[in-house]
Amino acid sequence: MSESLIEVMKYSVPALIVFVTVFYLFRNFLNQQYQLEALKFSQKNSKDIIPLKLQAYERLMLFCERISMENLTYRLINNDMGVKELRNAMLIAIQQEYEHNLTQQLYVSENLWKIIKMAKDQMQDLISKSDGSNNGEFLNNMGKFLTEGNNDPVVLARSAVRNEAELLF
Repeated sequence: MSESLIEVMKYSVPALIVFVTVFYLFRNFLNQQYQLEALKFSQKNSKDIIPLKLQAYERLMLFCERISMENLTYRLINNDMGVKELRNAMLIAIQQEYEHNLTQQLYVSENLWKIIKMAKDQMQDLISKSDGSNNGEFLNNMGKFLTEGNNDPVVLARSAVRNEAELLF
């Protein structure tokens, strides 16, 4: 009985060693092929996504420009408007700009999108809280708040967009 066991072992052990070696090499080969395909897929997606991300950064920068006090005033002020009408027009314009750019959050980081939303909210809050007996006084009061202590949320949002866009390069 022990001779037959030795005879079986003579053939089984080398076969088992060959099997384990082939299995290990084949598994490594498949892992390398998987990693190569994943890299190719990542590079292909990168070529497609980078232009979309850049476009998103451009649109968010434009959003920041359009909700800045200077641009809002230039676009919206009318001699026939009172303070209340100007305030409402500014609030509506900011909300429309934001809604127009909502989809850009797909292409930017969550933190950047929070900064963009915060800039929108702070500008709307500033406009809502500012007051004056005429449009000049109203805009003056807004300008004072923005220049005191570097509180301009649009400047901070622009900087955040620029910083994140630079990470692509």
